[in-house]
Amino acid sequence: MSILQAIILGLVQGATEFIPVSSSGHLVLVPWLLGWPAPDLLFDTMVHWGTLVAIFAYFWRDWWILITAWLRGLVRWDWRDPNARLAWLLVVGSIPAAVLGLLFEDWFESLFGEPAWVSFFLLVTAAILLLGEWLSRSKRARSLADLHQPDALVIGLAQAVAIAPGISRSGATMSAGLVRGMDRPAAARFSFLLATPVILGAGLLQLAKFSSTPDPLAQLPILAAGFLTAMITGYAAIWGLLRYLQRGKLTIFALYCIWFGTSCLIVAWLR
Repeated sequence: MSILQAIILGLVQGATEFIPVSSSGHLVLVPWLLGWPAPDLLFDTMVHWGTLVAIFAYFWRDWWILITAWLRGLVRWDWRDPNARLAWLLVVGSIPAAVLGLLFEDWFESLFGEPAWVSFFLLVTAAILLLGEWLSRSKRARSLADLHQPDALVIGLAQAVAIAPGISRSGATMSAGLVRGMDRPAAARFSFLLATPVILGAGLLQLAKFSSTPDPLAQLPILAAGFLTAMITGYAAIWGLLRYLQRGKLTIFALYCIWFGTSCLIVAWLR
């Protein structure tokens, strides 16, 4: 992989991790379409850690407040503080993805080598986004303060399904939040906060596999290029999407997924 390819894939990862069009799907399909070698585990891990740093950089105040409130709530077993309760809901919402990822890790990993399936899952993402918008039309908008454990569990289950490449994690969780009656900015904020433990956990698991990577120091310039590009692009994507969702809808991203998924299916069929 060249540094230019690393920068392009870092841009792809940083933007699509948070914009609801599936970063995992794009990291499979973009190299496949361009005839590039698929990113190895080490590069994939580094660009994901880039987006993890972007989340922490954007939400560091939120996480500081949430973690300290959760620890106080844990010591006193008192969850009346809204921040302590929100932190607990994030714990509840993270459980389904952790369980499903560990149980079906090999099956999910096998999908990364199937561009046709990834393209099809992009169409599933489009359906999820459209369904979320449609089902949320008649619901009263709720803020983060109105969430309860069943809401967190439903959103967590949506995140678990999105382990499959091509199904957008942010799209699935935001749509689930809309279905549960959340307003768009609240659904996006909860989605981003919920992403942090999952990306961190996946990154730590991948780090454990680094022993099989030959001479990782030789790849340092490429890894640094991908990491920094994903971090900067990810931060910008969070900033932009949160502002867009104050008034905009998810429909535009569904249309993109339909176009890109269908195009890739046609290419797969022709090849």
